[in-house]
Amino acid sequence: MNRINRLFQNKPQGILSLYFCAGHPHADQTSHIVRTLEQKGIDMIEIGIPFSDPLADGPVIQHAASKALRNGMTLRLLFDQLKDIRRDVSLPLILMGYLNPIYQMGYETFFQRCAETGIDGVIMPDLPFKDYMDEVKPIADRHDIRIIMLITPETSDERIRFIDEHTDGFIYMVSSAAVTGAQQEFDARKQAYFNHVNGMNLRHPRMIGFGISNRQTLESAQANAAGCIIGSKFVQLLDETGDAATACDKLFEALRQ
Repeated sequence: MNRINRLFQNKPQGILSLYFCAGHPHADQTSHIVRTLEQKGIDMIEIGIPFSDPLADGPVIQHAASKALRNGMTLRLLFDQLKDIRRDVSLPLILMGYLNPIYQMGYETFFQRCAETGIDGVIMPDLPFKDYMDEVKPIADRHDIRIIMLITPETSDERIRFIDEHTDGFIYMVSSAAVTGAQQEFDARKQAYFNHVNGMNLRHPRMIGFGISNRQTLESAQANAAGCIIGSKFVQLLDETGDAATACDKLFEALRQ
C-alpha cells in the first residue's frame, strides 16, 4: 500500500505535514531535514522543488526557492540526495513542484526516479487537469505515485467531485485563493468554505494548507480536515535558525500560542 494511503488509514485525524524547500537554507541538508522531521514526530513531509517563478507561493517560500537555486539545487540533485532516504525513513514523502522542471526532465523519467527514491506523491499546482488525465496520471499510476490536487474556495462543486473521483491519496484543501503565507486566524468565510466541503461527503480525506501558523489556525484546520500542512511558518523559522530541529521546536511553540 502507498504510504500516503496507509497514513490516512492508520491516523484519520490530527495529521501534521510540513513543507520545506530542497536546497534551503543549505544545498546539502535535504536528507538531514527529512530525517530530523521524522524524529520530531511529523507525520508527512512535502519537499519543494525550487523554481524561479513559484506562482502559488508567497514571499517566504519565494525567498527560499531563490536561495536554493543560488545554492545550486536542481531536480536531479534532489533525487541524488534522496536516493538512500528509505534506509531509515518510513513516513510519506511528497514532492511539490511546478510543471516546467518536471516536464523538462520528462514525465516517465521523473516518475521512475520518484519510485526508485521512495517518493509517495507529487503536487504540481500548475498542472492542467486535462494534461493530468491524458498524460500524467497513466504514468504516475504505473509507478504507484499519488498526484495530489488542490482545491480553493473558488473551486466549483463539480470540479471538486471530479478531482475526488479521479485522484487518490488526499485532497489538498487550500484555505484561501491567495498565495502561501502565515495567517492569524481563519475567518467566518473560510469556516463556511470548510463546512461546505465537509458536507459534500467526499471519498478522500482532506488536508488544509496555506496560512497555518498558530494555535487558532492549527485547531481550526484539524477540526475541519484530517490534518494540516504547514509551509511558510516552518520555512521562515528554518531560514532564521539554519537548523531543522530548532526550527521544528520553535514551530511547536508557536502552535501552542
